[in-house]
Amino acid sequence: MELSVIKTEEQYESYLNWVDGQLDKNLNPQSKEGKKLEVALLIIKQYEDEHYPVPYPDPIEAIKLKMEEMGVKNKDLVGKIGSKGYISSILNKRKPLTLEIARIFHKELHIPAEILLA
Repeated sequence: MELSVIKTEEQYESYLNWVDGQLDKNLNPQSKEGKKLEVALLIIKQYEDEHYPVPYPDPIEAIKLKMEEMGVKNKDLVGKIGSKGYISSILNKRKPLTLEIARIFHKELHIPAEILLA
Protein backbone atom coordinates (compact mmCIF):
# COMPACT_ATOMS: atom_id res chain seq x y z
CA MET A 1 0.00 0.00 0.00
CA GLU A 2 1.22 3.46 -0.90
CA LEU A 3 0.55 5.89 1.94
CA SER A 4 -1.04 9.27 1.38
CA VAL A 5 -3.50 11.60 3.08
CA ILE A 6 -6.98 10.08 3.29
CA LYS A 7 -9.50 12.13 1.33
CA THR A 8 -12.52 9.81 1.00
CA GLU A 9 -14.48 7.37 3.11
CA GLU A 10 -13.46 4.61 0.68
CA GLN A 11 -9.76 5.36 1.27
CA TYR A 12 -10.43 5.37 5.00
CA GLU A 13 -12.06 1.92 4.84
CA SER A 14 -9.19 0.66 2.71
CA TYR A 15 -6.65 1.88 5.27
CA LEU A 16 -8.59 0.24 8.10
CA ASN A 17 -8.64 -3.08 6.27
CA TRP A 18 -4.93 -2.85 5.46
CA VAL A 19 -4.04 -1.98 9.07
CA ASP A 20 -6.17 -4.85 10.34
CA GLY A 21 -4.20 -7.25 8.15
CA GLN A 22 -0.88 -5.80 9.27
CA LEU A 23 -1.78 -6.06 12.94
CA ASP A 24 -2.50 -9.76 12.47
CA LYS A 25 1.13 -10.21 11.37
CA ASN A 26 2.57 -9.04 14.73
CA LEU A 27 5.14 -6.84 13.03
CA ASN A 28 8.26 -5.63 14.79
CA PRO A 29 7.64 -1.90 15.41
CA GLN A 30 11.25 -1.14 14.40
CA SER A 31 11.02 -2.94 11.05
CA LYS A 32 10.29 -1.14 7.79
CA GLU A 33 6.78 -2.63 7.75
CA GLY A 34 6.25 -1.69 11.40
CA LYS A 35 7.18 1.93 10.73
CA LYS A 36 4.89 2.01 7.69
CA LEU A 37 2.06 0.73 9.89
CA GLU A 38 2.81 3.47 12.42
CA VAL A 39 2.54 6.15 9.71
CA ALA A 40 -0.72 4.60 8.45
CA LEU A 41 -2.16 4.75 11.96
CA LEU A 42 -1.25 8.45 12.21
CA ILE A 43 -2.93 9.14 8.86
CA ILE A 44 -6.05 7.30 10.05
CA LYS A 45 -6.05 9.27 13.32
CA GLN A 46 -5.82 12.54 11.43
CA TYR A 47 -8.81 11.57 9.27
CA GLU A 48 -10.85 10.41 12.28
CA ASP A 49 -10.06 13.57 14.27
CA GLU A 50 -11.35 15.66 11.38
CA HIS A 51 -14.40 13.58 10.42
CA TYR A 52 -15.40 11.85 13.65
CA PRO A 53 -14.64 14.26 16.50
CA VAL A 54 -15.37 13.00 20.01
CA PRO A 55 -17.36 15.58 21.98
CA TYR A 56 -16.25 16.54 25.45
CA PRO A 57 -18.33 15.08 28.29
CA ASP A 58 -20.61 17.25 30.39
CA PRO A 59 -18.34 18.97 32.97
CA ILE A 60 -20.58 18.14 35.93
CA GLU A 61 -20.89 14.49 34.89
CA ALA A 62 -17.08 14.35 34.54
CA ILE A 63 -16.70 15.76 38.06
CA LYS A 64 -19.16 13.24 39.51
CA LEU A 65 -17.44 10.35 37.75
CA LYS A 66 -13.98 11.43 38.89
CA MET A 67 -15.21 11.91 42.46
CA GLU A 68 -16.65 8.39 42.41
CA GLU A 69 -13.45 6.92 40.95
CA MET A 70 -11.31 8.65 43.57
CA GLY A 71 -13.70 8.00 46.46
CA VAL A 72 -14.13 11.73 47.07
CA LYS A 73 -17.35 12.79 48.81
CA ASN A 74 -18.96 16.24 48.90
CA LYS A 75 -17.80 16.64 52.50
CA ASP A 76 -14.18 16.16 51.37
CA LEU A 77 -14.44 19.37 49.33
CA VAL A 78 -15.96 21.48 52.12
CA GLY A 79 -13.61 24.38 52.84
CA LYS A 80 -12.03 24.18 49.41
CA ILE A 81 -15.17 25.04 47.45
CA GLY A 82 -17.80 25.93 50.03
CA SER A 83 -20.41 24.25 52.17
CA LYS A 84 -21.65 20.73 51.54
CA GLY A 85 -24.96 22.21 50.34
CA TYR A 86 -23.22 24.56 47.91
CA ILE A 87 -21.18 21.69 46.46
CA SER A 88 -24.37 19.65 46.14
CA SER A 89 -26.04 22.56 44.33
CA ILE A 90 -23.18 22.70 41.82
CA LEU A 91 -23.26 18.94 41.26
CA ASN A 92 -27.05 19.06 40.77
CA LYS A 93 -26.69 22.00 38.34
CA ARG A 94 -28.64 24.40 40.54
CA LYS A 95 -25.56 26.64 40.86
CA PRO A 96 -23.18 27.47 38.00
CA LEU A 97 -19.73 26.00 37.64
CA THR A 98 -17.66 29.19 37.82
CA LEU A 99 -14.13 29.55 36.54
CA GLU A 100 -12.74 29.63 40.09
CA ILE A 101 -14.61 26.47 41.09
CA ALA A 102 -13.57 24.75 37.85
CA ARG A 103 -9.97 25.62 38.74
CA ILE A 104 -10.39 23.96 42.16
CA PHE A 105 -11.92 20.81 40.63
CA HIS A 106 -9.06 20.74 38.12
CA LYS A 107 -6.49 20.95 40.91
CA GLU A 108 -8.20 18.54 43.32
CA LEU A 109 -9.52 15.93 40.88
CA HIS A 110 -7.01 16.33 38.03
CA ILE A 111 -9.74 16.80 35.43
CA PRO A 112 -8.43 18.46 32.25
CA ALA A 113 -9.41 22.13 32.09
CA GLU A 114 -10.80 21.79 28.56
CA ILE A 115 -13.44 19.38 29.90
CA LEU A 116 -14.41 21.66 32.79
CA LEU A 117 -14.69 24.65 30.47
CA ALA A 118 -16.66 22.86 27.74
